[in-house]
Amino acid sequence: MPNTTDLYSQAQAAADYVRSQSTIRPTLGVILGSGLGNFASQVEDATAITYADIPNFPLSTVAGHSGKLVLGTIAGVQVAVMQGRVHAYEGYPLAQVTFPTRVLGLLGCTTLIVTNAAGGIRSDIPQGSLVAISDHINLTGTNAALGPNEPRFALHSGFGERFFDMSTAYSADFRKIAISEALKQGFTLPEGVYLAVLGPSFETPAEIRAFRTLGADLVGMSTVHEVIVARHMGMQVLGISLVTNMAAGITAAGKQEAETIHHEDVMEIGRRVEKQFTTLLTAVIPKLRPSLS
Repeated sequence: MPNTTDLYSQAQAAADYVRSQSTIRPTLGVILGSGLGNFASQVEDATAITYADIPNFPLSTVAGHSGKLVLGTIAGVQVAVMQGRVHAYEGYPLAQVTFPTRVLGLLGCTTLIVTNAAGGIRSDIPQGSLVAISDHINLTGTNAALGPNEPRFALHSGFGERFFDMSTAYSADFRKIAISEALKQGFTLPEGVYLAVLGPSFETPAEIRAFRTLGADLVGMSTVHEVIVARHMGMQVLGISLVTNMAAGITAAGKQEAETIHHEDVMEIGRRVEKQFTTLLTAVIPKLRPSLS
């Protein structure tokens, strides 16, 4: 497994192995969250590499994260699609949680699409909704950029610094494209703030009330550290959440009500929204053109 003292060479070794398995040179990476892994079936001329075969790559242990890196094309764009991620609650240090993001950058991905299953805090964004992430709140109690800074990870000048800007963590231009495409497809894609907790327990109703006061619209256990690392490297990010359940204590009417949350329900909602999610991402991917910001 990668360690902070040798992280760059570990990531280079992983990227070199991936390059040896495919002629695809991806410019866009996709990280698929719980229940969304079937999007990888849209990749054309696909080469699938299991995480276990990639040097130093962490292995997914959660249901719904199949653990494959799929390289190929979508609408003519060369892509690398991760079927599943690892999480800190599985026991992985953050250097390992974000290791695949580092590898995607070294493979040439200047654009990153991060997706996740999230609990809905806003009652006007119901279960089954897709949401464009506009910003995030990191309440995991830690940060993926901890430890020695490695400027060699920068994809272009102005990035890879010890202290780096997060005011545009999620590209406004990318969100506009996604919102426009959703309207063309007949549905509204709202924007929302994603709040990350460490997990693995779901949140209590009191915590959700506190998160709503902080300005959060969604809550989950992933994504923010991948985005922190992506921005450190200089990737531009589009984030999409699937509201798979209303967060603890929240009902569609906004009333307080005790309702048990299960991971199986998360997976089922992912299957229901699969077609809408797939159609949206397939249309959006060829339109994402990153700038040097």
